[in-house]
Amino acid sequence: MTPKKAIIVGSLSGMIAFGVTILVNSYYNQLIGWSLGYGFNSLTGGYMDSSISTGEFFASYIQNPSNLIFWIISLLVLAFAVMKGIESWAKIMMPVLYAFGIILCVRSLTLGAPVNPDWSSLKGLNFIWNPDFSQLSWGSAIAASGQIFFTLSLGMGIIQNYAYYLKPDEDIITASVATISLNEFAEVILGGTAVIPIAYAFLGEEGIKGSIGLAYMALPNVFRTMTGGGIFGAVWFLLLFFAGITSAIAMYNYLVALLEEDAGINRKKGAWIVFFGYIIVGLPVALEPILTKTAELIYFTEVDNWIGNYLLIVLGLIEIVIIGWCVKDRALEEMNKGGLWKVPKWYFRLFHQFLTPITIITFLIFFTLDYAKAGNFNLVPSYVANMPSLVIWVNLGRIAVIGVLIVGYIQSYKAIKNKYKYEIDGIVEFS
Repeated sequence: MTPKKAIIVGSLSGMIAFGVTILVNSYYNQLIGWSLGYGFNSLTGGYMDSSISTGEFFASYIQNPSNLIFWIISLLVLAFAVMKGIESWAKIMMPVLYAFGIILCVRSLTLGAPVNPDWSSLKGLNFIWNPDFSQLSWGSAIAASGQIFFTLSLGMGIIQNYAYYLKPDEDIITASVATISLNEFAEVILGGTAVIPIAYAFLGEEGIKGSIGLAYMALPNVFRTMTGGGIFGAVWFLLLFFAGITSAIAMYNYLVALLEEDAGINRKKGAWIVFFGYIIVGLPVALEPILTKTAELIYFTEVDNWIGNYLLIVLGLIEIVIIGWCVKDRALEEMNKGGLWKVPKWYFRLFHQFLTPITIITFLIFFTLDYAKAGNFNLVPSYVANMPSLVIWVNLGRIAVIGVLIVGYIQSYKAIKNKYKYEIDGIVEFS
């Protein structure tokens, strides 16, 4: 690849990484704040009043401006974590995360069938581990891909940011296997075993579908009816809080590192700049339910559609194509340097050059066709067609995505041009 082409590809990749880390945290930080707020409400009995449904409580919660304090507290925790160093916070939060997960797992598997003989916590495990292949679709495949790329930080440049701190002779293969194994153990084994059996025991199969609905509406309904529900609810929401913080720190640190390296801004000042940046980009998510007096979260939905279904996956595709077809054998050599395990050349060729990019491209094409047929690319998407007063929030979300991507491209282009000026001008070769 010539230097002129490299700067374009690099700028596009940097644009998406910048866009994802800004836009994901615009709503992800809201979720972290909700988790902290719900943890507080678990202990104070906020949602325990059976005279209102947990859905109504959630709507009133996000429409109450005073609850934005939990969002601000979450952002402050992130800022101080990055200022003090992410290693020290990881040493605290990761053990707490696993401890809370184990506590909930033990409680979930000892519930029995408190509501319906056909709804038991052990049957909840069966629901997790016996896949229903009839539910497979291009939409579910792309959603799963987006989740994998997000949870492993593959489609946002975060894992590369962490890799910057590795030593030259670090065992990359072993570190990668450890990272994936621990992440999936926490997310699938601990998370799934803790949450799904509890929800299944009280709500059955239909009651555990959804994400926000499961976390902030279905499960509070469970906690209000189980013995010690306030305590276990607090543990669950603090588990969500710590899980969210450990993920958000990586994105926060990425932006602070950009300010350090590209603008020469010290870490403390950079952390405060990112703090106020997140306040600005997160305001539409916070203000929509307050101003519209609904819990539809249309802005949130539109931005998340573009991030989870496209930007994360497209950046992952660019990364694998660059590694497999541009860097090629040099990438394989770097992967195997100092490694206890070695990646065979045939494996690299098969997966990095062919199967992975072909699979991603296939998913993107067929999902896009289905998405277009559903009318979600229309000026008024199908999911908001019956709510004309909320259409403005769809287009605000689209404007935010485009605006942040433009800023990201400009920032990346300037950074690459300044750092590799002589290589781009052809005075020296890329190393």
